[in-house]
Amino acid sequence: MVKASARHILVETEAGCLKLKEQIEGGADFAKVAAANSKCPSGRDGGALGEFSPGQMVQEFDTVVFNAEVGKVHGPVKTDFGYHLIEITSRTGK
Repeated sequence: MVKASARHILVETEAGCLKLKEQIEGGADFAKVAAANSKCPSGRDGGALGEFSPGQMVQEFDTVVFNAEVGKVHGPVKTDFGYHLIEITSRTGK
């Protein structure tokens, strides 16, 4: 069974998402940016979502988490909730 761990930042606009991505790529701490900006309750935990399997998150989110490169910040990823920056922290299984 494939499992992954990820953290994310959820904001309302694509422009806001891109601005935060730029800050993180410039050296800002992902967890601190999440705590200060994310609309998701996970923000207070640095955006950490814990470990999950395919199908537990919305499709757009799953596609990134189970296919994109681990350890990089991906996004903006648009879902019905808003725009996400997603950092895949681990992925195991096949």
